[in-house]
Amino acid sequence: MPVDVLVGLQWGDEGKGKIVDVLAPTYDVVARFQGGPNAGHTLTFGGTKHVLHQVPSGIFHPHIINVVGNGVVLDPVVFRQELQKLTDRGVNWEKNLYISRKAQLILPSHRALDRINEEARGGSKIGSTLKGIGPTYQDKIGRTGLRVGDILLPDFQERYQQAVSRHTTLAEFHGRGLEIEEFEADFFSAVEFLRTLKLTDTEYLLNDLLRQGKNVLAEGAQGSMLDIDFGTYPYVTSSSTIVAGACTGLGIAPRHIDKVYGISKAYCTRVGSGPFPTELHDAVGEQIRQAGREFGSTTGRPRRCGWIDLPALRYSIMLNGVTEIHLMKADVLDEFDEIQVCTHYQLPNGEQTDHLPDHGDLEKLTPIYKSLPGWRTDLQSITDPQALPQQLKDYVQFLEQHLEVPVSIVSVGPDRVSTLHMS
Repeated sequence: MPVDVLVGLQWGDEGKGKIVDVLAPTYDVVARFQGGPNAGHTLTFGGTKHVLHQVPSGIFHPHIINVVGNGVVLDPVVFRQELQKLTDRGVNWEKNLYISRKAQLILPSHRALDRINEEARGGSKIGSTLKGIGPTYQDKIGRTGLRVGDILLPDFQERYQQAVSRHTTLAEFHGRGLEIEEFEADFFSAVEFLRTLKLTDTEYLLNDLLRQGKNVLAEGAQGSMLDIDFGTYPYVTSSSTIVAGACTGLGIAPRHIDKVYGISKAYCTRVGSGPFPTELHDAVGEQIRQAGREFGSTTGRPRRCGWIDLPALRYSIMLNGVTEIHLMKADVLDEFDEIQVCTHYQLPNGEQTDHLPDHGDLEKLTPIYKSLPGWRTDLQSITDPQALPQQLKDYVQFLEQHLEVPVSIVSVGPDRVSTLHMS
C-alpha cells in the first residue's frame, strides 16, 4: 500500500491538523515526520478544540497506529503534558503510539540556547518559537545530539552532562549562563516517563506495515515556505518541511509515495520575521486576523495576514508534486465584497514574473492582484458543496486554473463536519 503525504503550502498554520483528522479514518497509520513542539495542529470536533504539538493527529482514532518518526525533535516534558491532556479527555493512546529511537531529544539547555541565540540577533531576529528546535537540529547535524534511544543506555546521565557542558561553552560565548537547573528535575522525570512508552525502530515498523498492505498518512508540520532549503531563508525552520522530508524523516523509500495533499488557506498568514509579499498592514489585514482568530496555537503570537499568493503556491506545488489542494478557512473571507488574488510579482526593474524570486528580492517586489467578487455568505451553515455560493465556486475554479491542481476539499469552519469534499 502507498504512503500519502500531507504538507503545508504556505508559512505553516494552514490547518493541517484538521485535515489529518478528517482523512485519518481511511488510513491505518498516521506518522509525523519532522518538526517538534514549535508546531501546533488544531483539531475541533464535538465542540471541543484540541491542540497537538508532537503527537500525530490520528491519535483520536482508536484503530490508527500513530508514529513519531526519526525526523522529529522531541521534548519529553511537552510530550508528557500532551499525553496527560489526552488521558484527561478519555483518549486511550497507550496501545497505538510508537516513538522512533532515532528521534532527537530537546534538552533544557537547547531551549536556553534558543533564547540566547535569538536575543543575540538583536534587530535581525528569526522569529523563533524559543522551543529549542534550532539548537537541537544543530546538534543533530553536528553529530553531538542525544536521541530517544539514548535514554535506555546506562551512561545516559553522563551523555547528558557532556551535552550541557558543550552548551554552557556556547552560552558563555555570548556572556550568558544557561540557567537550566530549575527545569532539570522536570526533564528527568519526563525522561523516566518516556522510557515506559513504545520506543522502537520505527523505520522497520513502517516498512513492515507497508508490506502488510497497510496505508500510511505522513503528517508534516509548519509549511513549505519554511523549508530549510527552499523556504525564505534564513527566516525558516530547521528541518525539511516538504515531501522529501517524509522519506528521510520516516525511513521510507520515495517509490512508496502516492498522493500529496497540499494544504493552503484561502488567504495567507505568517508568524515571525521574514518576507511576506502579500502582507496587509491595514484594516483589511486586521479584519482577516480577527475573523480567522489568527493567533499562534503554540506561541499565541498574532499572525501576519495577507491575500493569497499564487506564485508562492505554484512554487510549493512544484517542490512537493502536489496532487490535490485542500483550501482552508474560506469562511474567514465571508464578509468581503472583493477578494484579492496575487497572480504575479512586479520586480524592481519593472518586469513581471510568476516565479518566486530569491529571498533577498522578495523584500523589494510588488504583488500584482486580480480582484474577484466576494460571496458575502455565512459558509459555516453550508453542508453540501453544491450549495456553495457561485462566487466561491468561481474563486476555487480560478485557483485551479492558475495552479493546475484540483481543489478537492474546501473547509468552511473549524469543526471536522465543516469540511466539504468537492468531488
